Amino acid sequence: MGFNMYDFDFDYKNYQPGNPSGKDLIIETSIGFNVGLIGNLKLNNNLDLRFEPGVSFNNRLLRAAYTQEIDQINSTYVHLPLLLKFSANRFNNLRPFVVGGVSTSINLSSNENNPEAITRIRTNTYNYEVGVGIDLYFYYFKFSPSLRGVFGLNNELVEGPTDLVNVENMTSRGVFLNFTFQ
Repeated sequence: MGFNMYDFDFDYKNYQPGNPSGKDLIIETSIGFNVGLIGNLKLNNNLDLRFEPGVSFNNRLLRAAYTQEIDQINSTYVHLPLLLKFSANRFNNLRPFVVGGVSTSINLSSNENNPEAITRIRTNTYNYEVGVGIDLYFYYFKFSPSLRGVFGLNNELVEGPTDLVNVENMTSRGVFLNFTFQ
């Protein structure tokens, strides 16, 4: 389980600083919640292959800088990462690690097929993930806090008549603070 904060990264068609037709979107993020499971395959003493399916809930406000129009984007993602976890050797009850891999997310709150929505978001997204953490060994369980970055690979904006005509590419990016109990 853990917390997340999602954002959007925009590539603009005509970016000119100080020009209202340039960078014209502001994202207001909030803290979301995520929960999931872990499937772990130990490849050797320091390398694990992990599958960590989960569900994350978050909310973003998309605001046009020059008109102050607001569009609220609520998202419920089924997040499916496949990761490699490289752990250092255990020192007393500590074991730091780095993790990285690819993932896909299915947005259950997607409005991809709603022609009346201001901002239409695709249902499926593809990401890469990198993170760091530490395994803390206790008598009955292992606790692993980790910090992970999730970076979108595909354009999530559905093309069509929209207020986002200056946006060429819109991808998600997020930060996850995970607390794992094993």
